[in-house]
Amino acid sequence: MGRKILIFLGNPGAGKGTQSRAIMRQLGIPQISTGDMLRDAVARGTSYGKEAKEKMDAGDLVSDEIVNGIVAERILQEDCAKGFILDGYPRNVHQAETFNKLLNSDDQLFVIEISAAAANLVDRLVGRLMCSGCGDIYNIYSRIPQKEKLCDRCGRQLVHRSDDREDLIQERFKTYDGETFPLVTFYQGQGVYHQVNGMRPIGDVTKEILAIVDGVGVRG
Repeated sequence: MGRKILIFLGNPGAGKGTQSRAIMRQLGIPQISTGDMLRDAVARGTSYGKEAKEKMDAGDLVSDEIVNGIVAERILQEDCAKGFILDGYPRNVHQAETFNKLLNSDDQLFVIEISAAAANLVDRLVGRLMCSGCGDIYNIYSRIPQKEKLCDRCGRQLVHRSDDREDLIQERFKTYDGETFPLVTFYQGQGVYHQVNGMRPIGDVTKEILAIVDGVGVRG
């Protein structure tokens, strides 16, 4: 049996991070984010890490080629042997095409869009608090921590992301529509795309995602 590989798509605030952590705990596979991969590659001094550091130090964007290379190195590590969840990658069709070349014939790929209209997500984002320790997500409107600004799970400080401002949020919605949404069409064509309603209770969304992973066969 090949690796179970999950890619989450969806507007900012749709619940990708929350569901990634829930599925990670259920399946025992790591959630790996683009940011974490970049920092790890830079810290380890890999060839791609050195290139990425040069770009970042110069204030330039890290190219698709470098990001693709860092992902290719990361998913070969031992903790990814059973599978992994990708957070923030691929961001465009070019990255997706390159990533497909890294897959084995028996891998199971699940691309899941957590559907939530942008108009319904502004309050969710403006009120979002993230744990500085375990990364758990809270909300001042809908998921209030038991102790003010402290994580129920690990007790660390909860912080408000600097980009969770309404003006920046609207820009992030536009970026998603322009750059990431075309991935839906791409993965629909491969028969690995699924959509779940992200406006339901968190536990219900998690159950539906697990049912998809348990019930769908090898990627097309």
